[in-house]
Amino acid sequence: MKSFFSFFILFTCISAFSQETPKKPKGDNDLKLSTLPYYSFGKGIGMTSPDSLYQLNIRFRMQNRISYMDNEDGVSGYDAQIKRLRLRLDGYVGSPKILYAIQLSFAPGDVGEIVEGENLNVIRDAVLIYRPNKNWNFGFGQTKLPGNRQRVNSSGALQLTDRTINNAKFTLDRDFGFQIHNIHEYENKFSYNFKGAISTGEGRNVTNKVDQGVAFTGKVELFPFGSFSKDGTTFEGDILREKKPKLLLSGAYQHNKNAQRTQGQLGSDLYEKRTMNSILLDMMFKYNGWAAMSSYMSRSTPENAITFNPNDLTQKRYVFVGHGFDYQLSYCFPTNYEIIGRYSTQKVGDDIKLLTPNTKELSLGVTKYFWQHTFKLQSEINYDTLTSYNGTSKNNWYVRFQVEIGI
Repeated sequence: MKSFFSFFILFTCISAFSQETPKKPKGDNDLKLSTLPYYSFGKGIGMTSPDSLYQLNIRFRMQNRISYMDNEDGVSGYDAQIKRLRLRLDGYVGSPKILYAIQLSFAPGDVGEIVEGENLNVIRDAVLIYRPNKNWNFGFGQTKLPGNRQRVNSSGALQLTDRTINNAKFTLDRDFGFQIHNIHEYENKFSYNFKGAISTGEGRNVTNKVDQGVAFTGKVELFPFGSFSKDGTTFEGDILREKKPKLLLSGAYQHNKNAQRTQGQLGSDLYEKRTMNSILLDMMFKYNGWAAMSSYMSRSTPENAITFNPNDLTQKRYVFVGHGFDYQLSYCFPTNYEIIGRYSTQKVGDDIKLLTPNTKELSLGVTKYFWQHTFKLQSEINYDTLTSYNGTSKNNWYVRFQVEIGI
């Protein structure tokens, strides 16, 4: 009986496995491996279609910070916020020669308050780039202008928690228009780049005005000892510890005709249009953990910098004219701890010297890099001196801790 029972179980199993597999309905549309995208992991997460007709790379980053501020003649206290929260999408469509870059911002400080009748500033970059070869880039859309080095670099690639007081007042920032870049970078010999742009001159996401102006921007970059390792000009500090001395010298100029804002691409609306001229000079040096940077920035106007409300002459807004210098020095230890010092001076133009003070700023910081600039801890102490035209002055300072993380 036991043998018969074992034979019956064996026969049942063989019969079950010998049955023909049922056919799938004709309408079944299962994905095939040949149609799945290819994934890559480097700077972000990348996806490429099997036919290589498009590529998408996804990145994000955020900056969380807390600061304690002590302002003379002001309120002292702390501020805690998500300073930046960005999403970046880039890749190509149709051909690796046709690229795109999109960057969106979501932090309150990036977007700003919602104001009736004004655009929400979520879009930072939306640009299409045609790259026929390694020497030429042709861009159309909204992105950073070829201005001062610190602004062109991402805010996530800074050694200290924020850019300088001069960058805040004299930078060119983002704009909508056409750009042409001619690139000639070589590792161990003299290199140079030429960059130019024709843009609106009004900054990003402006659609509620009829524009009667235009901005022309030109820039030259020189590398006497060859290019930096892994595009080292695009981030501050010598975190890669250059084995040979590397130097960048650059100069940019912009003529912004009939600009409508106090700082060209930035600031509040003027009561009258003004033409502005900006000069931006930069130096960057890196070698064996040491990094030095210096810059000069200025803005001028051939007209009176002050504009008045035609309906109330007691109300005024002015072009921020003047000039400033920045000096920055750092050393990155082999343990990936870095110490940084920065000193800035800012002198306002004669037209507005009665309306706003001259400023000096000293910053000291310590940064710990875990994954280069994409994951780091930053601490900083900052001290400002503001001196008015009548000789009075006041001092402000803050202490800050910040975490930067992204992919």
